[in-house]
Amino acid sequence: MGRRTQAQRDAITVEIGYALISAFLAAALAAGAVAGPALALDLPDPVARALLTAGVVLGTAVFVARVVHVLWRFPRTGSDAGQEGRPGSTNPD
Repeated sequence: MGRRTQAQRDAITVEIGYALISAFLAAALAAGAVAGPALALDLPDPVARALLTAGVVLGTAVFVARVVHVLWRFPRTGSDAGQEGRPGSTNPD
């Protein structure tokens, strides 16, 4: 692979930022939905601890899955990567 242009490096930086921010928001929402009742209600300690643990585990899994999903779809090579099937793209054959 050759050197990347500044535009390609900028695009990668923006994509990574988007992946991290959207993953953080999705993870916070998922973890809050599971662990929220433990924080808002007066539940027995084992139940509250189980909900908090499940919220952290689910939030972590959602975060990782979202980052992988966003970055996996980002085109990796070539100036015309990801152009197939888009309106206005040309086929060299």
